[in-house]
Amino acid sequence: MAEPVNIAQALESCAADMADALLAWRKWLQVEKRVSPHTLRAYLHDVSQFITFLSGHHGRALSLNDLSSADIRDFRAWLSRRAIDGAGAATRARSLSGVKNYLSWLDRQGIMHNPAIKTVRTPKQPHKLPRPLHKDQAFRLLDRPEGEESWIDVRNRALFTLLYGCGLRIDEALRLNVGDLPRNGFLRVMGKGRKERQVPVLSEVEAVLKQYRDVCPLAETPERPLFMGEKGKRLHQGVAQKIMREMRKTLRLPETATPHALRHSFASHLLQNGANLREIQELLGHSSLSTTQRYTEIDGKELLKVYNAAHPRQRDA
Repeated sequence: MAEPVNIAQALESCAADMADALLAWRKWLQVEKRVSPHTLRAYLHDVSQFITFLSGHHGRALSLNDLSSADIRDFRAWLSRRAIDGAGAATRARSLSGVKNYLSWLDRQGIMHNPAIKTVRTPKQPHKLPRPLHKDQAFRLLDRPEGEESWIDVRNRALFTLLYGCGLRIDEALRLNVGDLPRNGFLRVMGKGRKERQVPVLSEVEAVLKQYRDVCPLAETPERPLFMGEKGKRLHQGVAQKIMREMRKTLRLPETATPHALRHSFASHLLQNGANLREIQELLGHSSLSTTQRYTEIDGKELLKVYNAAHPRQRDA
């Protein structure tokens, strides 16, 4: 696997006009588009990797004129390099999306136009289904353990309870401040693309959040991050994922037990208990119903497993 490339390395591979454009695009993503930190990191990494590759391909610092002249062979060579370095189809598709975003922005700003990018096909990705936890696995993760808990333990349970109880993405939960706490039984969430949605909050979720706030040693203000790290800063996504890895070993949960799997579990368990797809789409903040429909495929497979195991004719076969 290739080493990660950052924007500082890319700037070393840029001519002055390209460097100025790249920094301006980064500012637009942060200030105007207001993308999530995760999306920003991904876009900057992918475009930086592309610029570094193309600079080496040409053997000189890359200018806007070079980028404008890039043809289908240049893009294919870059995607091939990504594949050789171990990037799967999903990663290559994401990388291409980041480069297209950058070139589209350059075009809209009247800085540069590249006609070849529209002819580049997105790598075909295998059809993957979400992998939710079973109900007993989710409850085992969220049940209060015996014995005393530190405020960190209570925080972890509050975070994971919120993910499962409201179907939030991990970054949506970690971006919450104290002033964003539920009001009148609803939580306002800022999702992808700065799309805001309202999510109902169960009384059990509110109770766990209150317990965490009561034991958290850090003073509350409306602007303070809701979920805090031990050093008094906003809890980082990587830390939450590491905590989940440790908990699944202790509780003997499958490797599919991740913070995002709790969101999948929320949707799948609602569907199993009679919620319709439109309702689940609204709760998850999906822009397309086809994304939500993946959960019906999961339930179909689970139903087939039950059928094969339980039907007397199938057992006699």
